[in-house]
Amino acid sequence: MKILKTFITLFLFMSFSQLHSNETNNILKNKILKNIRCLICQGQSVYDSESDFASSIKLIVDRKINEGLKEEYVYEFLREKYGDWIVYDPQLNKKTYILWLLPLLLFLFGGAIIYKKVIINKNNKT
Repeated sequence: MKILKTFITLFLFMSFSQLHSNETNNILKNKILKNIRCLICQGQSVYDSESDFASSIKLIVDRKINEGLKEEYVYEFLREKYGDWIVYDPQLNKKTYILWLLPLLLFLFGGAIIYKKVIINKNNKT
């Protein structure tokens, strides 16, 4: 009887861990698919797209996750195959410095102009 209880407990534990693993994989898969651009449907993520390309990418991502690859390796695989443009959140490298630094430069430049206008207007009024 003790052996039967042990087997039942072990079976329930394995079922729960399998269920938890599948849920974790689905969450990771959805996170990756939302961050990948559909090359057919401009401006739409693979998660939202219904194109044939999106369907094939969904299958590839699912297979890579089931193989045990981590998120970074899935992105790296897709970048190698389709280029950096496929990922919505590009890496910081030589090709993307301007992409990452331009908003900061525009913010600083705009702040300097506003500051200068405020100081000049304040000096002109006195």
